[in-house]
Amino acid sequence: MKSTKFSGRVINKMQLKLPSLSANEGMARAAVAAFCAQLDPSGVELADVKCAVSEAVTNCIVHAYRLSEGLIYITVSLLEGRVAKIEIRDRGCGIVNVKEARQPLFTTDAQSERSGMGFTVMESFTDKMSVTSRVGGGTKITMYKVFRERAT
Repeated sequence: MKSTKFSGRVINKMQLKLPSLSANEGMARAAVAAFCAQLDPSGVELADVKCAVSEAVTNCIVHAYRLSEGLIYITVSLLEGRVAKIEIRDRGCGIVNVKEARQPLFTTDAQSERSGMGFTVMESFTDKMSVTSRVGGGTKITMYKVFRERAT
């Protein structure tokens, strides 16, 4: 996909701030999916978005804040060309080595039987994904999902 697909004019925007509690993972999924629904995506496309958002929010809860509580910031921008830009940010511990963390099966929480597939899942359900992080300063995941034109 060309990068220009991911730089269209913002036609609508939503921001959400939630405590990093497991109970809020479903709320984040539902809110992002409901907001994206205005682009009339297919059921499969909405399921993809929900899965990617779940993984990103779960990473914030399990890894960014570990045994503490913090805030998860979600921003969804709908762009021209039927594109959703989804940013999920925390102010947690940060990731020491993003490149290593993005490798399938890598986890910092092996004791809790984590699979280490979160970033891989997010990437597989979106059209483009980036991760930026600063140790002690948090992490931002930016995902783009292009919704295909639906046949009439």
